[in-house]
Amino acid sequence: MSKKIESIDRRDFVKKSGLGILGAALAPSLLARLKAGERLRTAHIGLGGMGMADLDAISSHASVDVTALCDVDSVNLAKAKALHPNAKVYADYRELLKEMGDQIDAVVVSTPDHTHAPASIMAMEMNKPVYCQKPLTHHVSEAREMSQLAAKKNLVTQMGIQVHSFYDYKLATLLIQSGIIGKVHTVRAWSPKDWGYDGPEPAGSDPVPATLDWNLWQGTAPERPYKEGFYHPGNWRKVMDYGCGTLGDMGVHIFDTPYNALELDVPRTIINECREPTGFGFPANNVVTYEFPGTKQTAESLKWVWYDGIGAPEAHEDLMLPNGDKLPDQGAMFMGEKGRLLLPHFQQLPRKIVDGKYVEMDIESFNLGKPVKDYAAESNKHYHQFVDACLGKGETTAPFSYASRLTETILLGVIAGRFPNETLHWDSKKAKFAEKKANKFLKGKYRKF
Repeated sequence: MSKKIESIDRRDFVKKSGLGILGAALAPSLLARLKAGERLRTAHIGLGGMGMADLDAISSHASVDVTALCDVDSVNLAKAKALHPNAKVYADYRELLKEMGDQIDAVVVSTPDHTHAPASIMAMEMNKPVYCQKPLTHHVSEAREMSQLAAKKNLVTQMGIQVHSFYDYKLATLLIQSGIIGKVHTVRAWSPKDWGYDGPEPAGSDPVPATLDWNLWQGTAPERPYKEGFYHPGNWRKVMDYGCGTLGDMGVHIFDTPYNALELDVPRTIINECREPTGFGFPANNVVTYEFPGTKQTAESLKWVWYDGIGAPEAHEDLMLPNGDKLPDQGAMFMGEKGRLLLPHFQQLPRKIVDGKYVEMDIESFNLGKPVKDYAAESNKHYHQFVDACLGKGETTAPFSYASRLTETILLGVIAGRFPNETLHWDSKKAKFAEKKANKFLKGKYRKF
């Protein structure tokens, strides 16, 4: 039998974790303390597949010292420790932050989605710059809080959307903003990945691996019995308590460039065409339609349609390519008053289409140099940008002020999946839906663990 779940709100969670007072007692801001030539001491929370990639990229910067490592899985922790033998190791990020607060300068959060905000906010309360993986948060309320906290404390922040710094995505942004297809009225984006689960909630429980602290893995999420193959290490994205489905995974990457290029804010309406909710797993297939207020890059309003799951996207005339060409596996199509722009995901150049034919574009005029197709080199730029900004050299391009709005947009579509085929109306100023029944999904109670 599982013990009774205790729930606390976010502010009580920070206070009861013993960090409310600690944050105020720390040294002034990082930039005030760092001197020319001083190195950046980093702490890394979450060392699974993406966490190890984040660790490798951050530590590849010549001015970084990896000082602390944290993971609830001792196998992951041992692999990271072997690469950075001088780093202190922890299973609980709260203990790391309490004990190492005056020995670390920046924090990298690479956990499953439900722990992004609890760990990041705790670090930010201690005046630490944070690099957090996408999507920024698990709940809309957390995204807004993280943006506000970063602004209040004037912290360097970056969301882990590495392709934001890739050549082809930067080029697409410049092309759209140059007016190459005129005002954009529609975007269609897609991914055939399936981070959904249409089956029942698993029954019973399995023995927890000796290498895993299951309580710490669940963290602030509701308590569930461990079930092999459903959560750790690889399938948590499919489960509502921990992930955000395909939309929260690939959607963040694929939305990013159109969202940035079109200078969008959050949508006014959202509708998700999907199966009825089960309360456990995300739908395996989603068609989410957003309506955005217009910007200087768009028509008076913008329609955005997202398709995911096996077989995505649905056939549509907007997505027909010249010469009978096949659509890229993942990508986005901009529809404008003077043509279309196809943006594959990723490391393929965008292509302009007018009257059913490809049209050559002068990309040399944008002074980006030659196209780059080196994933490792391109990816590291995004991480190194964060390190350099922490050291007072330049700024990040995906700070939480931007990342929170993008994440909020994504999460509104995720919430719409709980009300299939029903249009939800979003009031950005009030941060509420007109449909009151949907508002309870904007935030979650934090379990005491």
